[in-house]
Amino acid sequence: MSEMVKIAVDAMGGDNSPKKVIDGIIHNHLSNDNNYYKIFGDKNKIESLIDTKVNIKNYEIINTFNKVNSEDSPLEAAKRGKDTSMWLAIESVKNKESDIVISAGNTGALLVISKLNLKMIENIDKPALSALWPNKKGMSVVLDLGANVECSSKNLFDFSIMGASLYRSLYFDIPNLALLNIGSEELKGNEIIKETFKILNDKQIKDFNFSGYIEGDKLMNGDVNVIVSDGFTGNVALKTAEGTANFITNELKNALGGNLIGKFTSLLNYSNLKKFKKRLDPRLYNGAIFIGLDSPVVKSHGGIDFIGFSNSLDVCSRIIKGNLIEKIKNNI
Repeated sequence: MSEMVKIAVDAMGGDNSPKKVIDGIIHNHLSNDNNYYKIFGDKNKIESLIDTKVNIKNYEIINTFNKVNSEDSPLEAAKRGKDTSMWLAIESVKNKESDIVISAGNTGALLVISKLNLKMIENIDKPALSALWPNKKGMSVVLDLGANVECSSKNLFDFSIMGASLYRSLYFDIPNLALLNIGSEELKGNEIIKETFKILNDKQIKDFNFSGYIEGDKLMNGDVNVIVSDGFTGNVALKTAEGTANFITNELKNALGGNLIGKFTSLLNYSNLKKFKKRLDPRLYNGAIFIGLDSPVVKSHGGIDFIGFSNSLDVCSRIIKGNLIEKIKNNI
């Protein structure tokens, strides 16, 4: 058996925790016995949930009763002290006791506490929040999704290197990369976007194929695998995409379940509808990745269920096996 991937898990973050988190670990362990879970949280609650469902060789519980609350501001979370489950999980990575950290807790707190504990990768000025999005042909990496509202051309160039490295770590393929913009023409966009375009066009990085600009309506086409923007634009795009997906699935559900003909039609198309629903299932794409620090930090959605959390544990494992940090360091 190859060396285990050590995942530091904040068991107390997010809705319905620690049950959701522990159920996610149990589910993940069924298909992957090469993960080692360092679980931070209330030992009394966790032990009764995990029981004998995970091999004792695959986990340990680090007891703490203190946790970061969902309503805490990042400053309040940091002031709660160094004994919260979130802080201790991140510190575990800092001390090289774990390879990667994951939390479904407060996003702002996670970013701030991560930056307080972990160093930046050399020559990178700002970390970025990235995520996986489905497209017609597979998956895309999109960043930044809100960590940095304002960015320089240097930041966007760094995000390009980091996004391409993440894609290669997960999918082992050279991606096509584009800058999210208001048009596909070279003269479109603000000065920072145009300057970044020139840098990427001139440098011809071997780690990705630069495809120029991409507009919002082309994000899901699948021709581009890494999409780069500042945090403000990326976050708006993310929320728009999520809202559109929810609207489509809800409207389709209403249309096919509203009357007898609709119900009959849905029965005839059950297989196709099931595939469609699975394609838009947010649990499959759970796990935003905070990159730019010298250790990767994964943010699971606070409201996701245990299946979604299990999928984000898979992302953790793939990031470490794909040597993400080394790829960024080699290319930056």
